Amino acid sequence: MNQHVVRDPSELIPVVSYARTSEDSRQRDGHGVRYQLRINERIAHEQGCIVVAAYSDNGRSASKEGVLRPGFDRLVADLARGHIDGGQRVDGVVCVADDRLYRRAEDLSRFLAALTSRPGRIHVDPQGVRDPYSQEGLLQAVRSLEVAVTETRVRSRRVSDWHWARAAEGVPHSGPRPFGRQQDRITLHPAEAKLVEQAISDRIAGKAVRAIAADWCDLGVTGTRGGRANAQTVTQIITAPRVCGYRANRGELLLIPDTGQPVRGQWEPIVVPDQWHAVCATFSPGSLYLHRGSGAPRLTGQKRMAPRHLATGFLRCGAQRHDGTLCRGSLCAQKGRSKKSPYVYSCRSCGRCSISGPLADEALERLVFSEDRGAAKPPQLLRDRWRSGEMGLEEKRKVVASVVTRCIVRPGVKGAPSWDHSRVEPLPERPRQAGWRYAEPTGP
Repeated sequence: MNQHVVRDPSELIPVVSYARTSEDSRQRDGHGVRYQLRINERIAHEQGCIVVAAYSDNGRSASKEGVLRPGFDRLVADLARGHIDGGQRVDGVVCVADDRLYRRAEDLSRFLAALTSRPGRIHVDPQGVRDPYSQEGLLQAVRSLEVAVTETRVRSRRVSDWHWARAAEGVPHSGPRPFGRQQDRITLHPAEAKLVEQAISDRIAGKAVRAIAADWCDLGVTGTRGGRANAQTVTQIITAPRVCGYRANRGELLLIPDTGQPVRGQWEPIVVPDQWHAVCATFSPGSLYLHRGSGAPRLTGQKRMAPRHLATGFLRCGAQRHDGTLCRGSLCAQKGRSKKSPYVYSCRSCGRCSISGPLADEALERLVFSEDRGAAKPPQLLRDRWRSGEMGLEEKRKVVASVVTRCIVRPGVKGAPSWDHSRVEPLPERPRQAGWRYAEPTGP
């Protein structure tokens, strides 16, 4: 018969308790960490300890880099300073298993440094009390880490192989349903499939993807998870291999080993493969689904190209939408069709506003050196260097940014003079602001 031993509280070793679960996707009630903490209390009692504080991280992985674990961070901090918030001394930690505490070498290093920052600490688990200062205690911690890392790799490989096998048989992707298909991921969604097909045709014909996204927004179209359409999501939808019936896995188009032909999915295609290849050819490689989709390798080391024109990034579209509001989309530089306008600024959101590039740059320069009262005017030295040609484009853009926030471009009117500088106006960002950055007052 077991006898219940009552100990003097002053003889019990004060320890902190930690619990963690990787997932809590079903019940979402934290029962996993709650059970672990209860077991920790039993273990502590059996080993002559008392839990003075408990920390937990519910539904947080310890093997993935970058995952925040507030409970673990607080545990490490309290161990390092030697006491909890109330001032109670801490002489050890209790946990049901080492892999609840750490699965990465960085976390093991942090934990051991904090635990052994003061002498006489203990590490308690279901096997008993461990000495974290001894060589055996350190080796046991390292062995636990190796087991956790190996288990993580095996599990990751098993999941990866499972997804590959499904993909090789043409089984649809798991997760949320793709735009354009029903919940079974096989049958076409009548309305969405037509939108995708039309978008592919429009893009091949030269329509800007931002304009396609704007059209979808005007129609009230949302994604399968309720989000509004934008250029990136539309690009991924229309360049995904699934639109023509092909199957991809982790950023690669799957091929049949014997024939080298793409694996066909079990779902209904929206367009034929030739149309998919044609629409993909209208984008740069970094924008394609196979580089931006789930599990795809990211393109690294690519530097953003520096703006080649003065007004790039400063102009906003002044065309009216169907509801009467202004578009305010960014005007981007594109190749023009005349010697007088070798480049133009056009709105990629609505496609209903464009302006000659040289005209816009000249109008922006006039605004920068405007004599309007209250506008922040550059010093005379900068003005002289600008007009003498000594100032480069990058420096000119910095001067513009120091004076003007953004400018609205009103759509042109047929029959009006082609060089109408008044089309470009400072864009108000806040009430009673004219789009200028105001200078400090210089006098009464």
